[in-house]
Amino acid sequence: MKHIPAIKSSASEIKEKREQVRKQLKDQGIEFILAQFIDIHGSPKVKQVPVNCFDGLVDDGAGFAGAAVWGMGLGPESHDLVARTDLYTYTQLPWQPNVALACCDLYVDNQIWPYCPRNNLKRMLGRLAEIGLTLNGGFEPEHFLVERDGNGIKPWDPLKIDTLAKPCYDFKGMSQSMDYLQDITRYGNQMGFGIYQSDHEDANGQYEINFDWSHAVAASDRLVHFRMMTGQIAQKYGAIATYLAKPFEDKTGSGAHLHFHLADVKTGKNIFPLGEGQPDWKGLGISKTALHYIGGLLKHVRAITAVSSPQINCYRRIQSGEFVYSTDSGYTWTPSFASFGDNNRTQLYRCPSPNRFEDRSPSAMVNPYLLLAVQIAAGMDGIENEIDPGEAIIGKNIWNLSINERKELGMILLPQNLMEAVLELESDDIVKQGLGPIADEYIKLKKAEWGEFMRHVTPWEIKRTLTLL
Repeated sequence: MKHIPAIKSSASEIKEKREQVRKQLKDQGIEFILAQFIDIHGSPKVKQVPVNCFDGLVDDGAGFAGAAVWGMGLGPESHDLVARTDLYTYTQLPWQPNVALACCDLYVDNQIWPYCPRNNLKRMLGRLAEIGLTLNGGFEPEHFLVERDGNGIKPWDPLKIDTLAKPCYDFKGMSQSMDYLQDITRYGNQMGFGIYQSDHEDANGQYEINFDWSHAVAASDRLVHFRMMTGQIAQKYGAIATYLAKPFEDKTGSGAHLHFHLADVKTGKNIFPLGEGQPDWKGLGISKTALHYIGGLLKHVRAITAVSSPQINCYRRIQSGEFVYSTDSGYTWTPSFASFGDNNRTQLYRCPSPNRFEDRSPSAMVNPYLLLAVQIAAGMDGIENEIDPGEAIIGKNIWNLSINERKELGMILLPQNLMEAVLELESDDIVKQGLGPIADEYIKLKKAEWGEFMRHVTPWEIKRTLTLL
């Protein structure tokens, strides 16, 4: 697991780490450093800096016009947004080896800037540490390789062999992308990702990568850097790597499934499994603390959805209703109702083992720092108020149940569009606390996106209703 230092390191530790990084950069032949942070969407922003300015990046930082970046709470009259590199994140880019990438934390007037998603996650981890816990996890980023087709896109399929209705794990469909997948696995592991599997996913042109566990901040850094890397490497093969949640109507959408557990902040011991002699409250072999954390997530899941599915297109993945929507493969693989239970992919919160849960709801477009921050807020509410998550759903195919059956089992319908989710967020003070001042910026931005979307008339509307009456 990648080491994440305490937020406040000693002066001697910082000095020692600085000299280690300086030597690393020299030994690797680094000429330039990309000072990188993310905006409210999770989109990476960078400045390229010559390596001889290394000390300045650490001490003073790179200056940005904050109003030029989404969601930073700054106007054109504001003082500079300053990005200072985190010494523990310097990583050589394997595909451009004279460049090192470094994550930055944001400051204004020498003060930690609360609108920075990475700073905000650290704030929430600090709150979690006050009750003796920390959060570890790992994302599974699904994505498509596509190419432009006139005014639209189509799956990248240069040999015209990725054509099966159920292409998941198919050798022939994957064979033409093996070089791409090997590149990103090799490069990702050189960057410390711990990639241990890659496969062709459920849709034509879709792929999934599996990472090692890491601390919450490192896991978020890793997802952002992975998306940056795939975008660069896909170009080599004439493709576009897209994390658009639902690029094709008839195919499965892309998620960023999150595996997670809580650990003791001092020892690092996973506290999800039952301790010796503890009663198995829900039949899953997990502790009451774990179940209360899940109880908090379930209580606040509708507000959390505004963050886990942050774009209008994300809601194309989340299907509900008596009409059972399907895809070419037969499944959407995306929960529309919130449940928890056993090792069962029709659950929202799946328990593959007592060591962890999997959240199957996040979209591939998620801002990981914001998601983990609001989950900590909701989970802490669950722990502090001992929220009962209800009965675990064991051995049931949730997709085959009627809506009434799901409701009788206590399942909560997830929001069906972005505005519905944002209104839930707006009324949920606990989840908003997880975002701090970012919450107001986020809600304002998402309402504006919804308003812009609703001004557009789609071809489907014209076709369906032009001569209806």
